[in-house]
Amino acid sequence: MPATLLTPPMVEPLTVAEAKNFLRVAHDDDDAVIAGLIASARGQVEALTRRGLMTQTWRLTLDRWPPERRLKPRLAPLRGVTAARVFDAEGRAAAIDGATFAVDAAANAIATPPWPAPGRAVAGIEIDVAVGFGDRAADVPEVLRHAVRTLVAHWYDNRGLAAIGQSVAMLPGSVSAMIASYRVLSL
Repeated sequence: MPATLLTPPMVEPLTVAEAKNFLRVAHDDDDAVIAGLIASARGQVEALTRRGLMTQTWRLTLDRWPPERRLKPRLAPLRGVTAARVFDAEGRAAAIDGATFAVDAAANAIATPPWPAPGRAVAGIEIDVAVGFGDRAADVPEVLRHAVRTLVAHWYDNRGLAAIGQSVAMLPGSVSAMIASYRVLSL
């Protein structure tokens, strides 16, 4: 099921000041670079783990309701359903109250009520979900925050290599090890 980011995180799991302290950078000349590296590192950790570190909203698009009435999105950790719509054959959306869905956070699943089938065959259902560990950096598990810090440091320390044609795309082994137990697997 396709997922589209609707609302990105409002804050990062690491401030520029925290990153500068970790990097031992005392000047402000690279603040914009460091802020960009933090956002990129968060995005990389999220992509590899399929977990939103900070609260964000995604839209799940389905063709039909799952036969077992249990939806298992590849995004985690689920916080709730914020909105849902079913489209009729003419493309008109009928809103569904998000509170009618039961979110099983432990199983990262959404129980769907027995709704009527959508009228259009493709993308007949849209469900907006909130995912993420929370709104504060302290809500994110420390090992994932450290993975972001380590990735920022790796990219900051090796930013000159890209200019001379060498790759820094390899993920440091320590980051891979830190995020391994948080990966959401899929078939």
